[in-house]
Amino acid sequence: MVILHAVIAILAVVLLIILLKVDPVISLVIGAMYYGIAAGLGLEKTLTTIVEGFGSIMAEVGLLIGFGVLIGALLFTMGALQRFVELLLRLLGPRKLPYALAAALTAVFPSIYVDVQLVLASPLARNAAPALGRRGLGIMAGSVTAGILVGYVFVVPGLGTISIAGLLNIPLAQMLGIGLAVGVATVLLTVFVYSFLVNRGVWNPATDETGIVPDAEQDDSSEAGGTTTVRTRQPHLALALSPVYVPLILIATGAILSAFNAANSVTDFLGDPVFALFLGLVIAYVLSQIFNGREKTNSSMEEGFSTTGQILLITGVGGSLGEVISATNLADVLGGLFTANSAAPVIVSVLIAWLIAAVLHLAIGSISVAAIAAAGIIGPILGQLDVSPIIIGLAIGSGALFALQVNSNFFWMFQTMMQVTTKGALKALTFVTALASVISLIIVCLLTPFF
Repeated sequence: MVILHAVIAILAVVLLIILLKVDPVISLVIGAMYYGIAAGLGLEKTLTTIVEGFGSIMAEVGLLIGFGVLIGALLFTMGALQRFVELLLRLLGPRKLPYALAAALTAVFPSIYVDVQLVLASPLARNAAPALGRRGLGIMAGSVTAGILVGYVFVVPGLGTISIAGLLNIPLAQMLGIGLAVGVATVLLTVFVYSFLVNRGVWNPATDETGIVPDAEQDDSSEAGGTTTVRTRQPHLALALSPVYVPLILIATGAILSAFNAANSVTDFLGDPVFALFLGLVIAYVLSQIFNGREKTNSSMEEGFSTTGQILLITGVGGSLGEVISATNLADVLGGLFTANSAAPVIVSVLIAWLIAAVLHLAIGSISVAAIAAAGIIGPILGQLDVSPIIIGLAIGSGALFALQVNSNFFWMFQTMMQVTTKGALKALTFVTALASVISLIIVCLLTPFF
């Protein structure tokens, strides 16, 4: 029955938001309360779990979101993001930009937490969107989704990838090489198919975009009279972007050193995402003070604080729903529904691994938890299967990617930071992850004869 109640809770959240236009925060709390009570947690335990879920998500990503949003506000004030987009457009042209961004996020930045990647990539995607036409935001939002999450499950040192490799005893070097190839192929094909569909009318700016320009960005582009602000002083682009790439370098270096057991207390401290993003914020703040002045810098910070509050609330409540679902025995029930048969053909074993991870993700709302749980279910019988561990690992990653939706706090963070409606997020995030999952499954199946 817990599976049925989980489905009802998730559908209720979607219907409340889309059909009845209920605020997402209220809808998520209603869904969490229904599922907790219906699944047998009890009244008091349900409320306690909702609070704990909110608190745990805030402890995990609260400062990251806050620092990241403030960095984005200050960078926009300095014109750094706009100038970087203009540079990319000159070098690549608008048609290649979504592919370049998605491939870079997959291949270069998987060591960065997905929340941090989203915080740093969303302003860039929003600023680049107009160059792609009226449906540009839909294309760029989908490209960010594919780039971040495909890398997370296929490319070392992404957390999902590392977890799968560790539980299935897959050599990291093998996972790095093959996972990178599968990840890049998946993300490029996903962006191609999704962009084709968007340009054929799947994306409707009127209903899929909020049309809200962040106050910090709006104030930066116009004066009271509506004229464009003329900046007399701007830092060199490489210096202006240092609040972005300095944290990325620190976090990536720390993650890589940890993966190869070469880290120490100093590298762990410097590579901690909280410290790295705080350092990025300090750099952005100092640069803004120098080139924009104290008044404009303080104004940007205030608007950033306003934006942060909305994002934190909806992200935290999304975490509450996930915590309530995790507090039940749903994962154990789902695991018991699937029994791998050692005599099954290789393709059947691959499909079972994919299905276990996909169902777990749909129910629990966490890619990493789904991947870890699926690997834990399959790991003990992996030796009995006539299939390479790397293939099973890739299949689990592919399944865990499937259809990220409303029971994930990342969904609500994405919706607010990309400035799309819930309907738009279902297209640019849920549909794109489902598409990437299916495309990667096909690629994994095609690879099975070679392992």
